[in-house]
Amino acid sequence: MKRSYTLSDLAIKLNAEVVGDPSHEIMALSTLQSATPKDLSFIANPAYKKFLASTKAGALLVNPDFAKEYSGNKLIVKNPYLAYAQLSAVFEVLRAPYSGIHPTAVVGVDCQLGEAVSIGANAVIGDGVILGDGVVIGPGSYVGNDSVVGKNTRLAANVSIYHGVIIGADCMLHSGCVIGADGFGFAPDAGGWVKIHQLGGVKIGNKVEVGACTCIDRGALDDTEIADGAIIDNHVQIGHNVRIGRNTAIAAHTAIAGSTIIGANCTIAGAVAIAGHLTLADKVHISGKSMVSASINEPGSYSSGTPLAPTKDWRKNAARFRQLDNLATRLIKLERTHGAE
Repeated sequence: MKRSYTLSDLAIKLNAEVVGDPSHEIMALSTLQSATPKDLSFIANPAYKKFLASTKAGALLVNPDFAKEYSGNKLIVKNPYLAYAQLSAVFEVLRAPYSGIHPTAVVGVDCQLGEAVSIGANAVIGDGVILGDGVVIGPGSYVGNDSVVGKNTRLAANVSIYHGVIIGADCMLHSGCVIGADGFGFAPDAGGWVKIHQLGGVKIGNKVEVGACTCIDRGALDDTEIADGAIIDNHVQIGHNVRIGRNTAIAAHTAIAGSTIIGANCTIAGAVAIAGHLTLADKVHISGKSMVSASINEPGSYSSGTPLAPTKDWRKNAARFRQLDNLATRLIKLERTHGAE
């Protein structure tokens, strides 16, 4: 059921300054373009200033600079985008999860279930599993033998947790993600491949979010590790024995090969490919569709790949790219000849 809040109520939650009518009621968050008088919107990007004059929002979250440009009700905060994120939790409307263990769920032997655990329809909990207080296991999800799920962690529907996986507290795992499948390990043999059985596990810290259909492979010997506060988007592949540092963010379709170490507070944009056995320092930022083939030892922003261009121009540049080695060789010869003179 939706609740309404006065601007005064919201200001207290955000430690914000109210300008306008503190009793004005807000029922939802919305964009500047689609907001109604019962909605709260925000502006954090100058590109959206053009909508300030036409928005019908009941109030805006603004920083002190934008406050001068809007005459309606407003909550003045230092960081409007952060304030919006904080209020999104207030306005989210979710039905309470199933209370207790659904009759169709299966729970193995020697399990330890904390207080207020919810296990949905057709979920399967293996033997020796530990679920902390307030854990929610969504319908159709599977938690393998001897795995641990920390308190208040939520598994959406159809999440697969293999055996021997440890997940911390306050995590969110979205539908279709697979934690602890075998890493891609095979030794070549005459005429085929010999499987290397993956003897490690996966350790996920606290307050980690894992997106839909993301796969985090178990380690070959040591564990694959995801540190506290990391956020991982949909359709990300994390290979065996990878280590992800605290508060690092990884966007969709990124693939990280085995045994690579990524530091804390990094951002990896979409469709990045990172080769195996590399190390990325703390605070490294990789732009979209980059190929990382060597370790990065200094913080900063890094890019590779070819930016979008009209096809006619791209073809010319691609042809010139193929000529670079020849041009470089000719340039070296010219420099040597010129130097000899």
